[in-house]
Amino acid sequence: MSTSRLPSSDRAAALRAALLSAGFTADGLLDLLGAPAYAALARSETVPALRATRGDGPQASLVRLFLLQQPVPYEHAAAALPVEEALADGWLRRDGAEVSATVDVRPYGGPDGQDWFIVSDLGCAVGGAGGIGSHEEGVVLGVGGASTTLAGITVRTPVGSALDLGTGSGIQALHAAQHATRVTATDVNPRALEFTRLTLALSGAPEAELLTGSLFEPVGEATYDLIVSNPPFVISPAARLTYRDGGMGGDDLCRTLVQQAGAHLNPGGYAQFLANWQHVEGEDWRDRLRSWVPRGCDAWIVQREVQDVTQYAELWLRDAGDHRTAPEEYAERYEAWLDEFEARKTKAVGFGWITLRRSDADIPSVVVEEWPHPVEQPLGETVLAHFARQDYLRDHDDASLLEAHFRLVAEVMQEQVGAPGAEDPEHVVLRQNRGMRRATKVDTVGAGFAGVCDGSLSAGRILDAIAQLVQEDPVVLRDRTPESIRLLVEQGFLEPAEIPER
Repeated sequence: MSTSRLPSSDRAAALRAALLSAGFTADGLLDLLGAPAYAALARSETVPALRATRGDGPQASLVRLFLLQQPVPYEHAAAALPVEEALADGWLRRDGAEVSATVDVRPYGGPDGQDWFIVSDLGCAVGGAGGIGSHEEGVVLGVGGASTTLAGITVRTPVGSALDLGTGSGIQALHAAQHATRVTATDVNPRALEFTRLTLALSGAPEAELLTGSLFEPVGEATYDLIVSNPPFVISPAARLTYRDGGMGGDDLCRTLVQQAGAHLNPGGYAQFLANWQHVEGEDWRDRLRSWVPRGCDAWIVQREVQDVTQYAELWLRDAGDHRTAPEEYAERYEAWLDEFEARKTKAVGFGWITLRRSDADIPSVVVEEWPHPVEQPLGETVLAHFARQDYLRDHDDASLLEAHFRLVAEVMQEQVGAPGAEDPEHVVLRQNRGMRRATKVDTVGAGFAGVCDGSLSAGRILDAIAQLVQEDPVVLRDRTPESIRLLVEQGFLEPAEIPER
């Protein structure tokens, strides 16, 4: 593990002011670099950004220092920063006439336009200048696709307490600090907690309670209104890298995290995780995940991607830079991954989101589904709406559904699919333009029903009118339609009229 001294956060406010004054922000970088060079940085390609920062202005100097990890002349740094204080506090180091950054400082735009900064190890901002490629056990990464995905799906209602378990560089704690009175951040790596402290301080956010330890051990029996975790979910044959390898066999770390979360949630509280899980021969992966859900919790589990074991091994071997080692060393490590999967009868690995809600319901709602299609982030409101619909459906039997009034959700569009020139469509598709962007086929009755739902008539009265139009027995139609109504409500195409429009 790296033992280099990390910067002090004591004068972070002054450093923050200098960064903002120089335009070292997410919007400022887009203006300076241009969209192509800015996007190239996310692919670990630095040449376009180097070309765009050939000038000696403060903004260009900061990009070279903190994003590209290039030394700059002392006088250039002094024009952009309180350089002596930055040197004394350990943000910079001096070598003759030049200064270099000791950490990666990456501008990050908050959801409401906040100017934030994520601090991580040099070369370890995911998609950053150097890529990851570090074999140091205690390396601390910056912002990556996984962390922004979790931030986007997290429920953002005001809460009294939030826990960021496995905080890393602190991005989830930073988000939580905007809507939680008290934030606790934990990590098995003490350096990660120091990086979280730096991220919060440089972003102008309140301090968090920082605790060292694994899983829920650091918090004892404490409970929270919100728990978030982007854990070290990689299923690997050895715990080589703290930031990604859980150190337990197979998917046991993710399973343990989910199973223990229920006991640490306040009533009505949410726990939201990213996770990997095994697809084991002779076992339905959905059943595997249902078995993880703790007592008293509803759950919504979405599988976003599946990789076979060879793809998965290659992905994480590249992540650690093993593809750049000697061929025989790479082959040996590749074999170790495949041996591990073979021993566990694992044929593939799934990746996705897990959301728990402490409902204490007699009959919990557990939805496990596969949805690899594009979605629209942020999804926090979509998550809230999903569980509100589960509550509604749990409380309404078929008879009460027919008495209820529904509205077609505003962003839903209807598409008719069929051969050109045909008198009638082959089928009708309802499609969401927001959130999960689901699509579902409906028959003529379903399309007609959904199209009439504006909250003014009960479902039963709408069905009676449709039965008269299609010359069908209304009793038969009423008997077979509640299941379809239930599905359209569950998937978010219809909403009860008594729930205010979003």
